[in-house]
Amino acid sequence: MAQIQVTGLTFAYDGSADDIFSDATFCLDTDWKLGLIGRNGKGKTTLLNLFMGKYEYQGSISGNTRFDYFPYRTSETDLKRNAADLIEEWKPQIEQWQVLIQMNALKMDPECLYRPFGTLSFGEKTRVMLAVLFAAENEFLLIDEPTNHLDAVARDIVKDYLTSKKGFILVSHDRDLMDSVCDHVLVLNRASIEVQSGNFSSWWENKERKDSFQQAENEKHLKEIGKLKAAADRSSRWADKNEGTKIGFDPTKEHERNISTRAYIGAKTKKMQARVKSYENRIDREIEEKEGLLKDIETIRELKLEPLKYHKERLVEANELSLGYVDAANEIFSGLRFCVKRGDRVVLTGENGCGKSSLIKAILNIRDNTGIEADGLRSSGRLEVASNLVISYVSQDTSFLSGSLGKYCECNGLDESLFFAVLRRLDLGREQFFKNIEEYSEGQKKKVLIAASLITPAHLYIWDEPLNYIDVFSRMQIEKLILQYEPTMLLVEHDVRFQEKVATDTVRLG
Repeated sequence: MAQIQVTGLTFAYDGSADDIFSDATFCLDTDWKLGLIGRNGKGKTTLLNLFMGKYEYQGSISGNTRFDYFPYRTSETDLKRNAADLIEEWKPQIEQWQVLIQMNALKMDPECLYRPFGTLSFGEKTRVMLAVLFAAENEFLLIDEPTNHLDAVARDIVKDYLTSKKGFILVSHDRDLMDSVCDHVLVLNRASIEVQSGNFSSWWENKERKDSFQQAENEKHLKEIGKLKAAADRSSRWADKNEGTKIGFDPTKEHERNISTRAYIGAKTKKMQARVKSYENRIDREIEEKEGLLKDIETIRELKLEPLKYHKERLVEANELSLGYVDAANEIFSGLRFCVKRGDRVVLTGENGCGKSSLIKAILNIRDNTGIEADGLRSSGRLEVASNLVISYVSQDTSFLSGSLGKYCECNGLDESLFFAVLRRLDLGREQFFKNIEEYSEGQKKKVLIAASLITPAHLYIWDEPLNYIDVFSRMQIEKLILQYEPTMLLVEHDVRFQEKVATDTVRLG
C-alpha cells in the first residue's frame, strides 16, 4: 500500500484563459477502488493524463508507483494486427500467460488474442485491453469510461471483474457500475476537489444533505444581513438627525437648551455612529461566513421539450421482421415483433451487433422514403412507419461534428439563441461557445446532439446511445425531462438506472 500525494496542482491547456486545475491538493491510496466524478469538461480525463505525465503542469504529483491507462491507443494499422502482437507495445513487461489469466476472469475465449483487433466487438476489445491492463502488478491503473458502447452482458462482466480488483481510478457516469465497484470517490466539484469514502450513492446522499444545509445557512445569513442593514440604516439616520441639532437652536422656543448641550449631543451622536460601525462589522462577518456556501452546489436545471402529437396511436410497427445486410449470408435478427404507440418510451436491448442501430437505420430510411435497402440492408416481414412522421434523431456517432456552433445551427436550421440557451442548461460553459466542436470532449459533443434534438419538435424521438460520455448530473436532468413531458421515444441505452426510470417497455433483439 502506497500513497499518491497531489500538491498545488495547476494546469491549463495552451491558449486557454481558464485553469482546469488551480492549486489542487489531495491524497490517494493505491489500494483504493476510486471513482472519479465530475461534470463534462471538469478535467477527469485531463487528470488521468497528468498522472501519466502527458502534460507539463505546476505543483507536484508524488508517489512510489507506476501508472497505466485504459484505453490503449490503436491506429488504423493496429486494427489489422492481432491483439497478441499489440501486447508488446501496450505493456512490454508482461507475458501472454499473464494476459490469458485475466482473460479467463473476464470470460473471454483466448482465441480473441489471435484475431485481427479490428474484427473484435466493442466488448471484446474492451475486455482484451482490461486483461492487458491488469496483467502486471504494483501499478495504479487509470480506467477511462470502460463501458461506453457495451451491451448489458458485457457491462455485467466488466462490473464483476472490476469489483474483484483494487488499485485503480475509474472514470464512469454509469451509477450502477460506480456503486458496485468503488469504495472511495474523488469528486471534481465546481470550485473544489474532495476525497470521500464510499460509492456514488453514498456520496450523492451526503452531497444532497450538505447542499440542503448550505442552502439553509445561506438563507439564514441573507436574512441576518437584511436585518443588520436595516438596523444600521436606522441608526445612521438617527445619528445624522441628532448631529444636525447641535447648532441653530432658537432660545425662545427651546428654554431648557443652551450652548453647553452641544457636547452632550456630540457624545450621543458618536455613540450612535459607533453602533452603526458595529452593525457594519457584523454585516461583513455575516457576508464572510456566507461566501463559499453555494460554490459547489449542483443544481439540476430544468429543460423543456415540445413534442408534437401524432393523430394516430401507432407510430412504428414491426411484424415478423427479419433484417440483414445484402453482403452477409445470415440475418442480424429474425421474427421481430414490436410496436411503438403514442406516449410509449421503448428501449431496445440486446448484445452488441444484434441489430439495434440497424433497426433504427431501417426506420429512418422508411421515413425518408429511401427504402430499407439504402444502407445496404435487406429485410423480410413487415416494418411500418406512420406517414409524415416527424422524427428527432440522436446518433451514437459524434465524429461528423466539426466547425463552430453557429455553423452547426445554420446547417441544421436551428434557432441559435434557443440552442445556446439549452446548452447552457446542460452546463456547457459560455467559453465553449467560441471553440470549434471538434475541440470538445466526447460528453460535450453528445450535449450538442441532445440540445439539437430537444429544440426540434417531433412526434418521435429516436436516441441511439445518447448517454455515452454524458455526466451523471446531466443524466438525471434528462431523466427528469422525459418523465415530465412524456415524449414518444425509441431508445438504445445500456444505463440500467436510466432504463428503470424512463422505459415504459423494452424490446430485446437477438
